[in-house]
Formats: sequence, structure tokens, C-alpha cells
Amino acid sequence: MRSVVLLLACALSLVSFALTAAPRVQVVGLFPGAVVMNVDGQRKLVRVGQAGPGGVEVVSADGTGAVLRVEGVERRYGLSRELSVGFAEPERRQVSIAQGQGGHYWVAGSINGQPVQFLVDTGATSVAINENQARRLGIDFRVDGRQIVVGTASGTAKAWRVNLNSVKVGAIDVLGVEAVVVEGGSPTDALLGMSFLSRVSWREDQGVLKLESKL
Repeated sequence: MRSVVLLLACALSLVSFALTAAPRVQVVGLFPGAVVMNVDGQRKLVRVGQAGPGGVEVVSADGTGAVLRVEGVERRYGLSRELSVGFAEPERRQVSIAQGQGGHYWVAGSINGQPVQFLVDTGATSVAINENQARRLGIDFRVDGRQIVVGTASGTAKAWRVNLNSVKVGAIDVLGVEAVVVEGGSPTDALLGMSFLSRVSWREDQGVLKLESKL
């Protein structure tokens, strides 16, 4: 009888370990050929055919859904569908930016975890950086980007459209942000454009730009 009890206790312990060891996975962004996933609190943009945090693999992805391989099991699901329960919704986070010289707003932030000084530009459709900044940040835009032509203050310029893993300003971290890398030395400041701003709430109030994360 005692041996049966011990075997049952061991079996229950193994089941409990298996349940607690299973990764918590959530999709927080969908793009053609890429997924922004959150695995046990680690968020990353992962392309099809690659593995993200916890070894979670992206089998396929488009604007309507994705197939992930989690511990050898493939499942298809849409945006924000969880593969486990108990994931807490993020709280709203706020950043206040005081107006600087010339009525502009500058703010320290980061791209893919690397420090960047941003100039907020609501007239820019995307986050924009020059090619030297991109190289410093380790962005292989000529390989991973799509070549386009953009208009600048001095005319047109060659550029590459890329997806950034993350853009962070203060406590607000947005994943999977579209950006443009412009050939040459312009813009001199990294522009915090609408590909980031449209993903947060923002308003101007008496010389202060207030940003707030969206749930």
C-alpha cells in the first residue's frame, strides 16, 4: 500500500512539474512573415522559420493568424490568443516630454534595446533613421529591408523599409514597429514618426507632449 502511495505521489509531482514548466505564450503582433510573441514575459519579433524565446518556432504568419510550434506541437491562432491561462494584461504606462528649443520635442529612447535620441515628428509616416545610425544599431537594412524612394527636405533619396523588433520611449515599449532607413546622413536625428505614435495615445498640453500606452 505504501509503495502505491509513493508511486501516486511521484506521478502527481511529475504532472505538476510538466504543467508549471510549460511556457506561457501570447501573440501581441502579426505581420506578413513575422510574429511578435511574448513567451514567459520575454517579447520579441520572430520571423517565419526562426525560433524565439523558449524555443517557440514560427511556422507561418500573415495578417489573420499564425502557426507556432510550442514544444513540438503546432497550433494556429489569432492575435492575443494565449496558449496558457493566467497571463496578466499590461498596465497603461505614461511618458511626458517637455517642449524644447524651436517648439520641438526630443526624448531619449531605444531601438532594439540600443539607446537613441528621438525627435518627435508627427508629420513623418514612419520612424526614420539614417544609414549610419542603422549600422550602429546593428540593422542589416540592405538584406532585411525593402528598397523604396522617400521624399526629404533636399529632394528624393534611396531608402529601405524595415521592421524593428522594438521601439521604447520611457516606460512605453512598442514591438514590431515599421521604420525607414534613409541613405546618407539625413535625418540627423532619429525621427519618432507615426508608425510608433499611432500605436500609443498622445496629446499636447501646454508645452508638454503626453504619451500613454494602449492596452
